[in-house]
Amino acid sequence: MPSPYRALFAAPGSKSFSAAGLLGRMPLSMMGIGVVTMISQLTGRYGLAGALSATIALAAAAMGPQVSRLVDLHGQRRVLRPVTLFALTAAGGLLVAAHFGWPDWVLFACAAGIGSVPSIGAMIRARWAALYGGTPQLHTAYSLESVVDEICFIFGPIISIGLSTVWFPEAGPLLAAGFLTAGVFWLTSQRATEPRPHPREQHSGGSALRSAGLQVLVATFVATGTIFGAVDVVTVAFAEEQGHKGAASVVLALYAAGSCLAGAVFGLLHFKGAAEGRWLLGICAMAVSMIPLLLVGNLPFLAVALFVAGLSIAPTMITTMSLIEQHVPRAKLTEGMTWVSTGLAVGVALGSSVAGWVIDSAGAKAGYGVPAVSGAVAVAVGFLGYRRLSRPVLQRGGSHEHRSEREERHVA
Repeated sequence: MPSPYRALFAAPGSKSFSAAGLLGRMPLSMMGIGVVTMISQLTGRYGLAGALSATIALAAAAMGPQVSRLVDLHGQRRVLRPVTLFALTAAGGLLVAAHFGWPDWVLFACAAGIGSVPSIGAMIRARWAALYGGTPQLHTAYSLESVVDEICFIFGPIISIGLSTVWFPEAGPLLAAGFLTAGVFWLTSQRATEPRPHPREQHSGGSALRSAGLQVLVATFVATGTIFGAVDVVTVAFAEEQGHKGAASVVLALYAAGSCLAGAVFGLLHFKGAAEGRWLLGICAMAVSMIPLLLVGNLPFLAVALFVAGLSIAPTMITTMSLIEQHVPRAKLTEGMTWVSTGLAVGVALGSSVAGWVIDSAGAKAGYGVPAVSGAVAVAVGFLGYRRLSRPVLQRGGSHEHRSEREERHVA
């Protein structure tokens, strides 16, 4: 491991909470696809399988920020354990209901309950921020977490689909639930690195989403999530049209691998100047990388194009996390990070559904027009909101200060 990453773990407890975060994040990439695989095998109803997966995603988008807001208020241990037990109960109900063929409304109710799963990535990033806030090491820590995210998305779906198809239909979601249990309870047992909760009076300003800068980030990432959701669905359809549906998982893994590689390299670099310029450049790169997908004619070309497209993902996500720290009060940092994940989740659900409609109407190749249009929308939102991002509010401790004021004091 390169020395900047090794140096992160000099902090006591950092190795343990990072490992727990890896376990706890695996369900993010396993549960949705696991439910699709399980339901399609048990019932043969792909429409129902997709609707249940979308229900989980939308429920998580609705409940995730509220769970994170409670975490900022009461602490990770007090909130994560009961919320996780509720999500596990819902997951168990879904598995039992699917196995015994219970009515569809029971399946949807349980799927909605699974949406209460906490954003473990936000919890781990909040711990890094508590350790290294205001130092160059935080950039490296956020880069590491983006790499971990991509590792989960490379291996999670393969494990989930493989278990459900080779062993028994419920195996994928069941293992995802096991990862969630182990990760959350191991993480919350580590009290020394848990960010301190903030008293209620520090939440008098309402939701973190009232920040104008965060609104721009979330709106942009709805469009970005639409790219991700559309690419996944269209790639599976394109591979099936080419007669190699099984190759879709490998091609999508290369998409994640490109992001993983870029994130690892990005973490070794140290930048000067405002982060919002790098963020906008990243959004533009993501949009431009969708254009070659409109020209794909075979799977090898698609694999190369998606690998290249993935190179812009992790650096943009890393920079986004840095911007959140500048635009959201320290007392609402976990909630702010979760709102970006919420924007992505909404976009993924939207992209999946729109891409499916386009594929049914005009074929898989035409479906790549959806991520191309979504990239253009993301760029437009980024440019329109750039002025809001260029005047971030920074925090030192629990206080707020504008960057210009801080720079003046530094010069003085």
